[in-house]
Amino acid sequence: MRIAYLCTLRSLVNVSAILLLCGVAAPSFGQGALPPAPHAKPVHVKHVLVIGQTKGFEHDSVSDAMVAVYNMGQESGLWDATLRTDTELLTKKDLGRNAKNLSYFDLIVFASTTGELDMDADQKRDMMSFIHDDGKGFVGIHAALDTNYNWPEYGEMIGGWFDQHPWMTFNAPIINEAPDFPAVRHFPKEFVKFDEIYQPKEWSRDKVNVLLSLDASRLDYSNNPRIHRTDHDFAVAWSKMYGKGRVFYSTLGHTEESWQDPDIRKMYFEAIKWALGMTDGSTASHSKPLTTPAP
Repeated sequence: MRIAYLCTLRSLVNVSAILLLCGVAAPSFGQGALPPAPHAKPVHVKHVLVIGQTKGFEHDSVSDAMVAVYNMGQESGLWDATLRTDTELLTKKDLGRNAKNLSYFDLIVFASTTGELDMDADQKRDMMSFIHDDGKGFVGIHAALDTNYNWPEYGEMIGGWFDQHPWMTFNAPIINEAPDFPAVRHFPKEFVKFDEIYQPKEWSRDKVNVLLSLDASRLDYSNNPRIHRTDHDFAVAWSKMYGKGRVFYSTLGHTEESWQDPDIRKMYFEAIKWALGMTDGSTASHSKPLTTPAP
């Protein structure tokens, strides 16, 4: 069930307010989820800041993604999540009023953010320092790649920028290139997901660890002016380091329905754990795998 886009609120929100205002129950984490902790939160619970601001195209799945991240933390007992549709907390400045800042958080999640976010130069510096120097984590969901084109450090941090989705939303043939990485370990070697796959620009395989990619041998290239990558290298998910910080990005999660898919939810659950330093996984680059032409 889709929750309306945070009930159109564009200020401070938390999941309790979302549910009360919208009058619906939050979706479950899915099969195999851990039950909510019955007592006090663990002493070492992590703090995750989820940003869903959109200054460009607005995905219907933004609220689904935000609530999913909240529920994953609650059901596992591993983190609590603060959900915001503004960028005020992306600062190390003391905000007063009992407001949190980056000094409180361990991870930032951009949930299909788009366009040039409302961040001044100090906020941008603080966010990059949070990841690069403090060794905190960042997870980008889908349109996080369609964000902050005028901020070079952001593109360097996440790995590139959006440059069209050549096949729109389709049954994407995907290869699991890193079956040992915790966020994709549950996927088979080859599989299909109905989703929108972004084509990245200013992106290089040798600067990231590609986890999932499109099977280039099973794509239709005919009469498609949106295809810009002559190397036909279309990454679907990757991990990388930015200074001391762990960074994960995946284009999966475009549709509302994708957030009811246990595979997608588990991928982001494990990605957050990895970015928080709870599990280990490589960020070393590797060459593109050879694929055989489709029969």
